[in-house]
Amino acid sequence: MKNNIGTNTRLILLHPYIQKQGGSSRLWILAFVSFFTIACLLAFIYTRDYSIITATTSSFVAAAASGGGGGATPALSKSIVRALVHYASISNNTDRMSYADIKQISDVLRQCGSHPCNFLVFGLTHETLLWRTLNHHGRTVFIDESRYYAAYVEEKYPEIEVYDVQYSTKLSEMKELISGVKEQARNECRPVQNLLFSECKLGLNDLPNQLYEVDWDVILVDGPRGYWPEAPGRMSAIFTAGVLARSKKGGNPKTHVLVHDYNQKSDRIASEEFLCRENLVETKGMVGHFVVEVMDANNFNFCRSHNASSSSSS
Repeated sequence: MKNNIGTNTRLILLHPYIQKQGGSSRLWILAFVSFFTIACLLAFIYTRDYSIITATTSSFVAAAASGGGGGATPALSKSIVRALVHYASISNNTDRMSYADIKQISDVLRQCGSHPCNFLVFGLTHETLLWRTLNHHGRTVFIDESRYYAAYVEEKYPEIEVYDVQYSTKLSEMKELISGVKEQARNECRPVQNLLFSECKLGLNDLPNQLYEVDWDVILVDGPRGYWPEAPGRMSAIFTAGVLARSKKGGNPKTHVLVHDYNQKSDRIASEEFLCRENLVETKGMVGHFVVEVMDANNFNFCRSHNASSSSSS
């Protein structure tokens, strides 16, 4: 049977009618064979490259998810960071940050360079996974006011380090709370102290003990809620950020503190009181960027100038 088929095929190909068609039929056959050959070659190359890309991507995702301190793994490239920032900013979520706000924070994280950042974030937000990823190989810790949401995030994303904290403040009490800090600036509300042992009303003293020993390179205040009188406001988070920055025992003596919603009056007043206007290096969009330096333990003034007090009272 195979021989008959082969003979018939040859007879068809050598039929005088086909030969009579001249070069046009041969050109069509040649074109078809060429196209089929190129298609097979491209399929082979694509399959091979896809396997390589898949393996590389899987390795990268595993490394990024682990967040381990593998010094041999390079930091995220500028193109990857740019893509992450872009797609995070175009989400349909109405609570998301703008591109300008995200980029400003991303640029600060990139300043850590090859040295992984210790990054403390007040607030679980739409950008939580982004911050964790951008701080490649660094330690990123989140503090949130909701015990239930913190537990949910921890269960859904085991790689996220998150803790809940109970705020006892109210936005409507901001003026009295700031006045109380000034009265206790030499005692419980000192600018340099271990807040674990503090009874200052604006100091957060119920975080996990080990967090007070970390030398934070970057602190982002994007929580808790603070848009109506009974909300906790961000005075405690801003005060705590200022104390942690001034009380560092090692590492870089400067700490970048970024306050989101800095355009809100309450956040701006608390920032100028405890982070200080002379430390404000940039404001873009809704972010205030401060650089706070380590302070001597015998210094009881948060700010070198008294402009903060006058702005608060006004």
